[in-house]
Amino acid sequence: MLLSNRRQFLAGAGVLGVASVLSKGGAYAAAPKAQDFDFIFFTDTHIQPELDAANGCAMAFRKIRTEKADFAIQGGDHVFDSLGVPKERALSLFDLYYKTEQDLGMKTYHTIGNHDCIGIYTKSGVSPSDPLYGKRYYEDHLGKTFYSFDHKGVHFIVLDSIGITSDRHYEGRIDAQQLQWLALDLAALHPAHPVIVVSHIPIVSAIDSYVPRPAEPETHHGATVVNSSEVIQLFEGRNVLGVLQGHTHINEVVTWHGVPYITSGAVSGNWWHGTRLGAAEGYTVVSVRNGKLQTRYETYGFKSVEPQNT
Repeated sequence: MLLSNRRQFLAGAGVLGVASVLSKGGAYAAAPKAQDFDFIFFTDTHIQPELDAANGCAMAFRKIRTEKADFAIQGGDHVFDSLGVPKERALSLFDLYYKTEQDLGMKTYHTIGNHDCIGIYTKSGVSPSDPLYGKRYYEDHLGKTFYSFDHKGVHFIVLDSIGITSDRHYEGRIDAQQLQWLALDLAALHPAHPVIVVSHIPIVSAIDSYVPRPAEPETHHGATVVNSSEVIQLFEGRNVLGVLQGHTHINEVVTWHGVPYITSGAVSGNWWHGTRLGAAEGYTVVSVRNGKLQTRYETYGFKSVEPQNT
């Protein structure tokens, strides 16, 4: 892909730094009142040349364009798969994603997913010393892996939930550096300031209740964030309207201490093989109305060329 196109792509990502609402005197400014607006949360596109996936993504993006939304947030796993394939394959997948996202035609913020990390598995043949290993390519081409921004009185926080382990695997984790940043980011806000959080791997989910337990214990837990209790603690006493999540490809809402943890079905459904635990290929429309968060799930009519519905 041409460098100029990548620069345009980055410009559309709109990655911003930490926002502060402290007044000059050091006291909190009044909490803003959230205006009414809509945005799109779409996740787990898993784009690839196979399984008609690029066409599926294009179909989803064309329907998203018809929504009256201010912007979109991509919830992670842009490609399938950069974890365990040669670098050249991984780069070609990202190029395919960049090209296809042009159909979206709206400002898009991005979230890192596990499948967006290059060469983590040893079978990829990518060395940890490679300049593009792990999250380096993502940071260079899509932006920061965790950040915050503001829109119409709502403070958005996008987290990096991908912990890369010393034995070259991944787990769901918000690391210590990020927890410190998150605490400071929230501390700069009035307690009543409306907040929406995004995490690829769910912070709270009942996914383990829906799927069979693995025959062998997992070396690393990748279905949810393993240190979720540390994250949730930071939300106490805050006006968190909701937490948007991906990764599991299911539609689910779990409410804890008044905060809805909303997991969206995937653009790719069951990894482009039909429905995933009843969730068809789709995306989530998020509405902020009267300071509250509402969602609806939209499908877009994709038909798998190799259905394996669950």
